Amino acid sequence: MIELDAITTLCLACVLYLIGQSIINHVSILRRICIPAPVIGGLLFSILVAILDSLHIVKIKLDASFIQDFFMLAFFTTIGLGASLKLFKIGGKVMLLYFMFCGIMAICQNIIGVSLAKILNIQPLLGLTAGSMSMEGGHGNAAAYGKTIQDMGIDSAVTAALAAATLGLVFGGLIGGPVVKYLIKRYNLTPEHRDESYKNYGEVEYNQSLHNKFKPTQIFFIQFTILVFCMALGTYIGDTFTHMTGVNIPMYVGSMFVAVIIRNVSEFAGLNIVDLKINDQIGDISLGIFLSLALMSIQLTEIYSLAIPLIIIVLIQVVFMVLFSIFVLFRGLGKDYDAAVMVGGFIGHGLGATPNAMANLDVITKKYGSSPKAYLVVPIVGAFLIDLIGVIIVMSFIQFFS
Repeated sequence: MIELDAITTLCLACVLYLIGQSIINHVSILRRICIPAPVIGGLLFSILVAILDSLHIVKIKLDASFIQDFFMLAFFTTIGLGASLKLFKIGGKVMLLYFMFCGIMAICQNIIGVSLAKILNIQPLLGLTAGSMSMEGGHGNAAAYGKTIQDMGIDSAVTAALAAATLGLVFGGLIGGPVVKYLIKRYNLTPEHRDESYKNYGEVEYNQSLHNKFKPTQIFFIQFTILVFCMALGTYIGDTFTHMTGVNIPMYVGSMFVAVIIRNVSEFAGLNIVDLKINDQIGDISLGIFLSLALMSIQLTEIYSLAIPLIIIVLIQVVFMVLFSIFVLFRGLGKDYDAAVMVGGFIGHGLGATPNAMANLDVITKKYGSSPKAYLVVPIVGAFLIDLIGVIIVMSFIQFFS
């Protein structure tokens, strides 16, 4: 067995990200279907690891948990630092509709999981592990709810939920871009920025006030200090909330919440301490490394060792997600460019995780143009609101079929 420590794992993740970017730069089909670079690099590595393991050549064990959590926290904190309350008017009715569609999708995913479980002659709760807990919930919720189901007597629940979440993560990264590309081409959509708020949010610039007072290295250190302060305080608040209430929330929620407060206090008090350009650069790096770590760490051997019925359920979930996004979500959100971009985010976190959603948004907007509405709505709903309604939906299904 080859065991890689945390630093070596981080180095490998960076190399895989660069390999993925190089592959995309040289393979036109990948550029055309908008596949994020870390998905390519990380997935290729996970396939290689699975092959080596299956042929009994060598096992490769990575130490990615801490650094993966760190970059996940860093990414979502940069999202919080970029969320100005003045921009909520951009979301408006669309944000409420998007949230509603996320709830409807979660219910549909659970119905699909349970219904197909009965058709395929497996336990309903096992089918539920391939429902919203692993699709919209991602690996964190899959592990948590999987353990709840496993404690109820379903021995394979955790493995099934994590495997479903892994498949969902892969598909969420692979199909989001192509679906959005299809919509943009099919309806000839282009970005439409009618006011300065759109322009300013989509095309951030360096904080000139800070650059007039400090050197570039000092400004970067100020931004990094703000970032880690939000991460530290937010993590403490999240842990305290969980300890007091017994309700587990994603670890990044507290940090993102603190970052939103600091950004808006700074804005309304005229402190002007956040440099959005540097914040975005840190966010891009953090997202790329996190996704690379997530994809290279998945255990594909757990997927092909699962029963065929579970894999069928996940594939049906993917097909339904695509159809729901094209024929319901896209039309419900207004059938414009912003709606198309939000479809990419919806598929990303609806099948995998919010970082997948943001990666889909990133690769689409860099190719076709900015969508500030999507960047406002998707992370707020995907990171905050969906987990609130997700708890109610998942636990209701578990209790009903227990």
